[in-house]
Amino acid sequence: MRCTLALLVLAVCFGFGAPAHADAIADEVTRDYDRHLEDLFEHFHRNPELSYLEVETSKRLAKELRKAGAKVTRGVGGTGVVGVIENGDGPRVLVRADMDGLPIREDSGLPYASTANQERQDGEVVPVMHACGHDMHMTSLVGTARWLAKHRDTWSGTVVLIGQPAEERIGGAKAMIADGLYERFGVPDYALGLHVHSGGPTGKVVLQAGASAASSDSVDLIVRGAQAHGAAPQNGIDAVYIASQIVVALQSLVSREISPIDNAVVTVGSIHGGLKHNIIADRVKLELTVRSDAVRVRNHLIDGIERIAHGVARAHGVPEDALPTLEVLASTPPVVNDPELIERLRAPILAELGSEGLYTRERDSMGAEDFAEFGSTEHAVPSAFLSVGGSPPEVVAEAERGGAPAPFHHSPGFRIEPRGSIVTGVRATVAAVKELAPPSPR
Repeated sequence: MRCTLALLVLAVCFGFGAPAHADAIADEVTRDYDRHLEDLFEHFHRNPELSYLEVETSKRLAKELRKAGAKVTRGVGGTGVVGVIENGDGPRVLVRADMDGLPIREDSGLPYASTANQERQDGEVVPVMHACGHDMHMTSLVGTARWLAKHRDTWSGTVVLIGQPAEERIGGAKAMIADGLYERFGVPDYALGLHVHSGGPTGKVVLQAGASAASSDSVDLIVRGAQAHGAAPQNGIDAVYIASQIVVALQSLVSREISPIDNAVVTVGSIHGGLKHNIIADRVKLELTVRSDAVRVRNHLIDGIERIAHGVARAHGVPEDALPTLEVLASTPPVVNDPELIERLRAPILAELGSEGLYTRERDSMGAEDFAEFGSTEHAVPSAFLSVGGSPPEVVAEAERGGAPAPFHHSPGFRIEPRGSIVTGVRATVAAVKELAPPSPR
């Protein structure tokens, strides 16, 4: 008898298995998925819209949040949606989901695959697909709103539900903040976000302190020279040759100037210049993406790109008034999970999902996320960004044995297991909100 009691105490103290209340939440969220959220997810998946053009998506998300019991405002920062559920005194918790799709033709084989096309801002009509899980994120946000509105006795405070545009172009969060998000709806005490991970097992969540997504800078570098006949290169300054030298020289930034302990990427993704076979080019445009996990590294990379470009140009006789020019078109800082907040959330999320509910994810890319903007303003809001597994366990196990990996994000074949990932996302987010905004004493 004593052994049995001791085991029960250990199970409660150390989270072995999920408590009864967690089973009740899981059952309720699962029923909500089967009755409502599944259809909503498939609607979002079939009808993706591009960054800054999420007009119909924002309408549907606003409708769902309003039905859940939130007071909804549309048009924040363009197509952004803000839903507010007030529930007495207590902390203000921001919960964010992104809304935009990608210009990719879907080839997932799903029965509800997107066949949508949309005219971009430049006038070109392109196929559109939710190839990064934003449909799952929005559905989880709605599921979270529905549960919190129904169970107001389990928390107290204000939840601000964000439908954010243009994450894929790392501009939507900035646009919402610039449009007075915090002035109009209050500065949150905490910010929460989640992202589905196609290579992770469904039913599990990554909860790790530190960098969970890289900073990102889209950089245009213009190299100038002097035109001349291709048969008389001595009469000109060859911008194509100089640009080529710059591309090679930039590789020394990460390999020789950044500590091997720090993560950093400098990629030249596009190079355009010249007019004709036999004309020395006087202008070349390089388009770069720059990634890092720390602001100091990011600053070193940006400064280094300009320094190297200027140095190479000077070495080839470019005058001072024609040195390469650098412009940062879009940027977002790294997503850094607040260590104290992560530790605070660990126990309630583990209690909700059970002892096997967390997993460790090895970083497999330097992908960026502008969720960082909600916590990196002058208000320094503590933030946590959760990664939710999106693949059936057998798919993950096959990949670990060296078999085919789960289709990765931003690919035509991208697909997740929606039921398990959405139910897990809602349960983890609800557990986090309940921890951060506990019910007021009666």
